[in-house]
This record gives sequence, structure tokens and C-alpha cells, in this order.
Amino acid sequence: MHAPSCVMSTYEELANSGVADLGTYEPGRPIEDVARALGFENADDIIKLASNENALGPSPRASAAIKAFAQEVHEYPDGGTFRLREALAQHLDVDPEMVLPGNGSNELIELLGHVFLAPGRNIVMADHAFIVYRLIAACFGADVRSVPMQAFTHDLDAMGDAIDTDTRLVFVANPNNPTGTHVQRDSITRFMERVPEHVVVCFDEAYIELLAPSDQPDTLGYVREGRKVIVLRTFSKTYGLAGLRVGYGVAPPDCIQLLNRVRQPFNVNQVAQVAACAALEDSGHVERTREMIRDGLAALEAGFATLGLQWIPSCVNFMLVKVGDGQRVFKGLLREGVIVRPMRVYGLPEYIRVSVGTGPENEKFLATLKKVL
Repeated sequence: MHAPSCVMSTYEELANSGVADLGTYEPGRPIEDVARALGFENADDIIKLASNENALGPSPRASAAIKAFAQEVHEYPDGGTFRLREALAQHLDVDPEMVLPGNGSNELIELLGHVFLAPGRNIVMADHAFIVYRLIAACFGADVRSVPMQAFTHDLDAMGDAIDTDTRLVFVANPNNPTGTHVQRDSITRFMERVPEHVVVCFDEAYIELLAPSDQPDTLGYVREGRKVIVLRTFSKTYGLAGLRVGYGVAPPDCIQLLNRVRQPFNVNQVAQVAACAALEDSGHVERTREMIRDGLAALEAGFATLGLQWIPSCVNFMLVKVGDGQRVFKGLLREGVIVRPMRVYGLPEYIRVSVGTGPENEKFLATLKKVL
């Protein structure tokens, strides 16, 4: 029997190399947390415009499905997500073997890391794209080749130039968070014509349904052709199911099989599966959401113009606005009960990002922003 070691070690010393230096994703602060921290007696006095949630709430059909399923949650979910995969396959005109639901589309990003990333490999991404791509690359010891945007939009030509023999994943967030911009079909076509065979292109389309159908590029066409492409989507934004954490990836079957090998069993809970199936049938909620966003973006732009501020024109349910010291303005708004997101972590310290809210929420934000400025 070995005697216990007398050498004291910290958890950090025992951890895998690089873990202690990893950044962390900072979500928008919950209303209850802000109320406690700042002493608000009534949490209803606070509005949250920080996480790009659907201000209309969840799909009514999804809500009804959740209530009807409430007595079934003592059973484990369908580990193969059969009904949801079948529903998505029919909705997207792909085979069910090409669909993999996940615990939000973020889980699919992590699974891509498990399958394709390691030390000595790299990802290519835009410099102001979703920060989780960087975090996942760091988790697996992969390098990040960060490509400057042009006019706050992915420069796919430059991203193509950045690919080398060690590149395994290229992330294209379209529309992009946090800039609210999207790349056009011709840019995508030109980019895909030059992507080498050893690279997997991930089109992260979390906000795609917020675009009019005529503006949505057919990235699924590359999947149907068998190209090394995975398309990620989510029920969090357009369908208003962010609290259930359900997204999905669409890719050729051989890619899906590899991702399935590294995912955890029962990764999508049964309530989420039932709600997502119901939400897919709620086209009316999608159109009402698009209409709300059109009106909200117009109201925000008019308000920013009145305040003499610069903003980045957006096609989705959030907008970047240049306010000078973004962190100071964020804190000032927070003290007044308005939660937005500062953009320093994205290399945009002069900006805040605000989600489109209801009419009254947008009005309160603009009035409070004027006061804080």
C-alpha cells in the first residue's frame, strides 16, 4: 500500500493544460439577478434586451404541447429524437439521417470540436463573430485564424485565403451575432467553390428564420450534395424556446454518425422535443415575429438618429449602436433597470448590443439611453 503524498496540489495544478487560461462565455444577466444586486423592489420594473430572445414569447403551439406533456416527464426522453428528426427532415426536405438535434446549437459546436479539433489544427472565423467558436477551439488546443470583417460583415474571400493545410473548421455565422449582418448568396457561392476537401464549413444559422424566405441562402443545398458542410439552427430565437435549449445540425450522414459518437445520451430533453415539433408547425408565430422585428428595428433606428448615434443596420432581432464607452453606458442602463450587452469582449468597446423588444420596451430603452448619455 502506497503512503499518501505529502505534496499539496491546487485544482489548477491538477487541471489539464490550458484550462485555467480559458475564457468564459458571459450571458445576459437575468432580471432576478439584477433586481437582487441593485435593490429593485419590483423585478417587473426591469426589462431585459440582452440575449436576443423573442419578445413575443414562445410559439403558442409549443406552449400548448408543453402543458399537454407535463405528466410525462417522469420518463426518459427518446435518446434518438426520432419524432423531432422526422419532423425536421420533412420541414427541411432532407433525410432524417442528416439531422442531429442538440442541447441548443451550442452543443453541436462543441461536438464539432470533439470530432475535428486538436493541437496543431485550426479554425477560421471572422474577428467579430460568435465568441463560442474561440472558446471551443481553445478547449481542444486548436488555433484560431481570425479574419477581419469588412463593413461588419464576414469577408468570405479573405476567410478563404486564411485556410491552410491545418484548417479543419470554418465558421460562418449567417446572420452574424453580434453585428446583425449577413452575407449574400454570391459570396457564399464564390467561397464554396474554393473550399478544399479537408475543411468542414459550418454555417451557423441561429437567426436564419428571421430573414424573409427570399433572403435565406440555400446552404442546405450543399448538404444535399454531400459537401463537407454542417448547417446549425436553433429553436431559441424565432420560435421563442430559448429556455428549453434545443437546436440541431444538418450534415451528410457520415458526419452525423461521428457527431453521434461523441454526444451524451439523452442530450435533448423530452419537453424540448415535444415543443420543437409543435413549433415547427407554427408558421403564424414566425411571421408575427418577423413583423415585430421590422417594426422594432425601425423604432430603434429612428431613436438612434434622434440621439445622433451611429448604428450597424441589422437584419435580425438585435442591433449594435455606438455609444462611446460601451461599458459605462451598459452599467448606466443597468442601474436604470435596462439590461443590454456591452461589446468589449468582441473587440467593440464603443458599442452596446440591444435586442428588439416589444413597443413599450423599445421606448423605455431609448428614453433611458438618452438619460444615461
